[in-house]
Amino acid sequence: MKPLKQIRQYIFEEEFKITILKNQINVVNYTSLGHFDEKQIILYHDQNILIIKGEALSVTKLLNDEILIVGKIKTIEFR
Repeated sequence: MKPLKQIRQYIFEEEFKITILKNQINVVNYTSLGHFDEKQIILYHDQNILIIKGEALSVTKLLNDEILIVGKIKTIEFR
């Protein structure tokens, strides 16, 4: 039963999660996209703000609650 529970948790993920990789940031369960250009992206989640700054930033995957940002990432700020 444990594998089934893990699959269910993955599919119905509700936790705000940030995964940082080389030149990529994947954010799951954000509330809204506040600002987007090639130098800065601002995402909102409840009372929190995620600010990503860099160069040549772009969104390569955008679902209702998941976004993948690629580019030369310089700073990540969580307020």
